[in-house]
Amino acid sequence: MIKNLKIPIRTCIGCQCKKPKKEMIRIIKTPEGNIEIDRTGKKSGRGAYLCSNVECLDIALRKNNLNRSLKQDIPLQTLDELRRAFLKNIGENN
Repeated sequence: MIKNLKIPIRTCIGCQCKKPKKEMIRIIKTPEGNIEIDRTGKKSGRGAYLCSNVECLDIALRKNNLNRSLKQDIPLQTLDELRRAFLKNIGENN
């Protein structure tokens, strides 16, 4: 007997596409207020999901969706670090 497993679906804050959680990249604001990529998907903190392409990150930044989702203004230096980490993360997944 095979159980029907429910696959969690998340919405990208860039392109608004709905995809399985495992296909998305989670960006969190930790309880200390740091912004980072959550590779496990289980860290505590307020999270936002993006597709694994840079275009969605650009859209989220341009429309201010990342700031709104994390309920924090993100400093420019942190955005640069996030972009570099995002590009590195995409390279690891391919």
